[in-house]
Amino acid sequence: MGKLKQAGLVCAGLLGGVLLSLQFSALAEKESRAGLPVEELRTFAEVFNAIKKGYVEPVEDKKLITHAISGMLSNLDPHSTYLDADAFKDLQVGTQGEFGGIGIEVGMEDGLVKVVSPIEDTPADRAGVKPGDLIFKIDDTLVKGLTLTEAVKRMRGKPKSQIRLSILRKGMAKPLDITLTREVIKVQSVKSKLVEDGYGYLRITSFQENTGASVVKHLNDLTKTGPLKGLVLDLRNDPGGLLNSAVGVSAAFLPADALVTSTDGRAPDAKHEFHASPADYLRGSRDDYIKRLPPTARTVPMVVLVNGGSASASEIVAGALQDHKRAVVLGTTTFGKGSVQTVLPLPGNTAIKLTTARYFTPSGRSIQAKGIVPDIVAEESANGNSAQRLREANLDHHLENNTDTDKEAAAPAKELPIKPSSKAPATPKPKNNAPKDDGEESAELSSRELASKKDYQLTQALNLLKGMQIMRSSQ
Repeated sequence: MGKLKQAGLVCAGLLGGVLLSLQFSALAEKESRAGLPVEELRTFAEVFNAIKKGYVEPVEDKKLITHAISGMLSNLDPHSTYLDADAFKDLQVGTQGEFGGIGIEVGMEDGLVKVVSPIEDTPADRAGVKPGDLIFKIDDTLVKGLTLTEAVKRMRGKPKSQIRLSILRKGMAKPLDITLTREVIKVQSVKSKLVEDGYGYLRITSFQENTGASVVKHLNDLTKTGPLKGLVLDLRNDPGGLLNSAVGVSAAFLPADALVTSTDGRAPDAKHEFHASPADYLRGSRDDYIKRLPPTARTVPMVVLVNGGSASASEIVAGALQDHKRAVVLGTTTFGKGSVQTVLPLPGNTAIKLTTARYFTPSGRSIQAKGIVPDIVAEESANGNSAQRLREANLDHHLENNTDTDKEAAAPAKELPIKPSSKAPATPKPKNNAPKDDGEESAELSSRELASKKDYQLTQALNLLKGMQIMRSSQ
């Protein structure tokens, strides 16, 4: 499998998997600047001059400088990048939970656009676009030769306009042509359902500005008929989002002022602890939604579902609940994005997104390039298979995990203490002749239907909660 050369841009405008500190500090306000390397800058000037004089076609100065900045950042790590005016605007709008486009998170592989994940209930998701799909043509334009930004711009467009994607899919002998209708995508980041009497299911698809308040609202809805016996918090395939939102969600389940995460970087303002307190989860708002929590929210038995698509902010929540022994984490190892990005605005409504720190769980574990190891491993299907997923450690130029304190993360996860239910439905066989991974089928089913009875991992989470209830009743 090739490695993603660039990751994190979303066709719909979402920068998936990004943990944003959103400290919009100007570069000019930095107290100190590094000394400029004169010899290297002289070389840069000579290359610039050679291109201006001798390149086969004339090139604008602005274009050359922009490409130089972009290359300087993209070679640092997968999450540092240059944001032109459109990308910067999309980033700002994206945190509001509203995007324009077809709804896919994409990266670049071997010159083609690779689908990282379709966003739930969007044109791409409904049309059956899948993780791992390679887009080689957008309408009549070949992707080969385009930058990722250029490809993303072509996939954007006015709502109700159509776009045709030509896709290569593993296991399919012929390319697929899929026609989509663009729309304004309003992502509902929190969904819930009372799956059985007394057992609630809460799914978070991304961490936006209003996610914490939505979690509290859904918890109140789930407890309208009485206290819950158990709660499943589903963070699978959640690419992340806002840091303060992750702190707010954690605060809904942890004791007041409990440590949620900490960050550490070279700059003094990159060293910080985030607690389950209004100062850390409210950003400019006076409405403390945590005060509206149902009384049992912080004591109800919990299982957190994670997989290789759980990244960034979702890893913060899973790690905090795991370290405080507030919930049992079940599933497969998470993506492993343990870095913080700060957005620094530049002239012309542009910006750079720069990795400025690593974040750590309350016990001091760094999950960078390692991920959160679940307490209980449960694969995505009954036969023990999970879809192969790209993780942080597979990305070019990823930051290394340079700590030795996370020994617990290296320990093997526990065996599932509850045997799979004999009534658990077998994974359906594909209707066509193309080979299909069972884990991929299971993940597809769970994304199409909220709290599906065919969701094997959810079934095991409910079995575990019922076992906890039996143990508590017998004490």
